[in-house]
Amino acid sequence: MQAHKSSLSSKHEGERGQPQSGGAKHASLIDPTVPLLAQNWLQDRLVLGNNGQFGRSTPSQAALRTRSDRVAVDLCKLPDGGVPALTRISDGKINLRYNDASLDEARAALIASASHGGWPIARDTQSLALLTLSERIAASEIPVLLEGPTGTGKEVFARFVHKMSKRSSGPFVAVNCAAMPEAMLEGLLFGHRKGAFTGAGEAREGLFRAADGGTLLLDELGELPIALQAKLLRTLQEGEVLPLGATKPVKVDVRIVAATNRTLSQEVTAGRFREDLYYRLNVFPLILPPLCERVDDIAPLAFGMVLRHGASRALPSWVSSGAIARLEEHGWPGNVRELENVIRRAILLAGDGAVIETEHVVFDQVPSPLARPLLASAPGEEATVVRSSALTTPTSASSLSDVAFQSEAQAILRALDDHGGHRARTAASLGISERTLRYRLASMRENGLLKTGAEA
Repeated sequence: MQAHKSSLSSKHEGERGQPQSGGAKHASLIDPTVPLLAQNWLQDRLVLGNNGQFGRSTPSQAALRTRSDRVAVDLCKLPDGGVPALTRISDGKINLRYNDASLDEARAALIASASHGGWPIARDTQSLALLTLSERIAASEIPVLLEGPTGTGKEVFARFVHKMSKRSSGPFVAVNCAAMPEAMLEGLLFGHRKGAFTGAGEAREGLFRAADGGTLLLDELGELPIALQAKLLRTLQEGEVLPLGATKPVKVDVRIVAATNRTLSQEVTAGRFREDLYYRLNVFPLILPPLCERVDDIAPLAFGMVLRHGASRALPSWVSSGAIARLEEHGWPGNVRELENVIRRAILLAGDGAVIETEHVVFDQVPSPLARPLLASAPGEEATVVRSSALTTPTSASSLSDVAFQSEAQAILRALDDHGGHRARTAASLGISERTLRYRLASMRENGLLKTGAEA
């Protein structure tokens, strides 16, 4: 830690190697933050300046070509009464203006600035420990299994593993296994030959071959049909894929990162996930906690979203201490995805104001027509559903899609009620597959129509 602290302090030296006043001037901001920035993935990419002066460390064009994600943060300490701001000058340069009254927020803003460009934003000890472990895992070639609630940032961790691995120069390909129709998923993953099935007018290489030499993220892996789980297992074991309609397998060199909001060990017990595939993936699982359990991440994440969606001269570019306190008190059932919604909404509500204040923080509302939740069930058991007669009829909706979604949710809950919560019979009565039903229930849960954490 100390060595990296010195390297950061040296960024404030002048052209002739003499320390500028900037190092001491910003000590109250930098010194408490340096230990949080002393991570391998942040070294050599963060350059700190003082009032526009970067001294010898000004990123040259050659340096930017060497590391394209390098970021320069220009620090400016304001007198009392000055309005703090976090402004994105360009993709590689950020201006951070703060005063003594806004030091706590400025430290969170500095952490967000250091991670700008797609790197994980973390200040909570749980998150930092997970990132350190992820870095060690990235150095190996073992598959990675990421488990955690929806919206906790599993894809961010997957990209981090890819960037920190020897495969970082190769492709990173992501596919949501729950979002693709089951009939198309096999061809999408493994490819197909021309004429392999009706409508296959030309050959496709598939995502495994597209990710050759890099990393393939299989998001929502728990939704993968059993038949494709067997084919995925063979691909992991043999390092080859067999495209649809082909007779000879094709060698691939792909690292698998699997992500799921389900607990796969429980899915194995319930018979919905292959035990052999689970053990193939479960070499070193990473479990991402919900946002409410890592409160220290909230302020840096909020400033990171301000950098992404605001942080220009025409938009709010700071979050007040009162707004941060309000954010930290919230339960975040939607996790980081919900936080992003709240910040984007706050930017709009703040209008021409320079600062997001407490009154601009408006949380997502649970839709009232179906606000009564399903009761949580034990893993592998059927869910106990509320009586459909207890549900109210929606009186208004903002769009036709809202009406359709509410009507579909009503129909699913009634069918579950009629069949005592039995998923297979419910799916059959609705004319859909059990996998599609699980996907619909997950979508309802994500939109607040089911109790967070309930397994349906």
